[in-house]
Amino acid sequence: MILDKKLPKYLLGKYQLIGTVTFSVLFAVVFLNIYIPFSDTAWFGLGNSIMFIYTLVFIAVSILILICSRLLMYKSKSFHEMTYLAYIIWCIIEIVTICGFYTWFTTDITTADHGKDWEVFLKALRNGSIALGLPYLISGMYFAIIDKNNTIRLMNYENVVTDEPVRPDSQKQKITLFDNSGTLKLSLNPENLYYIESDDNYIKVWYTDSKGDLKQYMLRCRLKTVEESFKGSSLVRCHRKYIVNLNKVSMLRKESDGYVLDLANEDIPPISVTKTYTDAILSHFTEQSPLLEPMED
Repeated sequence: MILDKKLPKYLLGKYQLIGTVTFSVLFAVVFLNIYIPFSDTAWFGLGNSIMFIYTLVFIAVSILILICSRLLMYKSKSFHEMTYLAYIIWCIIEIVTICGFYTWFTTDITTADHGKDWEVFLKALRNGSIALGLPYLISGMYFAIIDKNNTIRLMNYENVVTDEPVRPDSQKQKITLFDNSGTLKLSLNPENLYYIESDDNYIKVWYTDSKGDLKQYMLRCRLKTVEESFKGSSLVRCHRKYIVNLNKVSMLRKESDGYVLDLANEDIPPISVTKTYTDAILSHFTEQSPLLEPMED
């Protein structure tokens, strides 16, 4: 069931959350200004009156609620995998909270009958679901399209034209990486790449230059996108934060807390293999033919 699936990381990134809040606020302000003339419970005012002050207070508090909520969502992703269902419930709680604040604010600053609080709340909930729910949906669709396009661009890395002559005895492809905007950022030989590290919405590519010095290149791209684009290659994910080039692994060893990979560069610290990716990593080593013949009796 799709509601039980994990929410894509692109919806929980820092810039995606900021973009969602910004777009939602702008959309809500425009929607409410269009809706006010047709409402019998709306008290918003943008003219020179006390209602203008109340309007600013309500908007400021609503923005603060959204910022705090999304900040908590961003912080919680490091220790909790959010599902589609949990994300939908989270968004509903945001809408209900803001509508509840609107109801309390309305009955406090107007002479409305407190017996009609539920009527005010239900109307606020109806309009709030449109004013916030619709931009949530549009933002999610927008980021999904952007992520899909980036994945397609990255999967077409073998079609990138280089000025190096093609060697007929070599089938080595350039490892070519694009950022989230689809711009080509880095193209290098597989033998120069050691590993790729995730850093929020960015990745750090660790490689050696022509002098053999270890270098780092950062670009805005998701590690998941790289993982999906290079399936079947020597670039294999071994950790939530790492993708390693198995051709650069000098040793795989078992420690008390799991497996560890040593790469063929003394400047690179050992990289842990988490349980989620242990089977995939081990399969790459166990499928290889043994280097030594078994001893005879």
